[in-house]
Amino acid sequence: MDRSRELADFLCSRRARITPDQTGLPADGRARRVPGLRRDEVARLAGVSTEYYTRLEQGRAGNPSPEVTEALARALQLDLAEREHLNDLLARPARRAPIAPQRVRPGLHLMLRTLDHVPAFIIGRRTDILAANRLAREVLTDFDALPVPQRNLARYYLLDPEARTRTGDWERIAAETVAMLRLEAGRYPHDRRLADLVGELTLRSPEFSSWWNDHRVLRRTHGTKVYHHPLVGELHFSYESLQPPGDNDQTLCVYNVEPGSETAQALQLLASWTAPRQDPVS
Repeated sequence: MDRSRELADFLCSRRARITPDQTGLPADGRARRVPGLRRDEVARLAGVSTEYYTRLEQGRAGNPSPEVTEALARALQLDLAEREHLNDLLARPARRAPIAPQRVRPGLHLMLRTLDHVPAFIIGRRTDILAANRLAREVLTDFDALPVPQRNLARYYLLDPEARTRTGDWERIAAETVAMLRLEAGRYPHDRRLADLVGELTLRSPEFSSWWNDHRVLRRTHGTKVYHHPLVGELHFSYESLQPPGDNDQTLCVYNVEPGSETAQALQLLASWTAPRQDPVS
């Protein structure tokens, strides 16, 4: 990944979404040829020279100080994920050794089995699905039945035709997942598997390139989701995403339901229908 190009495109996309009115800048009467803020307006808001900001946006300014980075984040009204992404793009890390495969420790596997009344799974780098309980495999797809390289949430949402009909508000969920990948790309610019995934999605998903090129970034925390299951119908979830200690690149995702709700009853029914058979004791 060309980090200078990535930095330039990210900064341009962030200033293009902000109008002078949103920042309190007075109207100057000049014809506006670009959407959003001009470079000189961002520079004024951040307290740096227009020349310096231009060089920064072109990848020619070196590493700015933390104070300048914070001033830019305020000027561009970046949220927490965008601030993290900006710092990643400015860090310019040296080329790293190949990234080791992730492993889920036994205690987390046990936790997934304990959470047998709601879908739960552990997501790793690149949105890889590292482990999933039975209800997660039933509500989304059976990740365990896939080859290991294909156990990936972005790949599921964007390339599996069933995901479009099973996922409520598919377009929003798929776009948010692409934004999660964008955040990963800034943090791990030399991850060959991530680059291969982006290449595959670019070639095979009609929507991916547009979402990827808008430079949106997202770190998932909590929210709501709806799925349409062919056996039990519509399922409504409130999900929480938690980082277990020991690996900052692993996230435990739990799809909670209201006790006694139609979704809770449907999950009970689904769990009973799909429970593994046990041989009778002789």
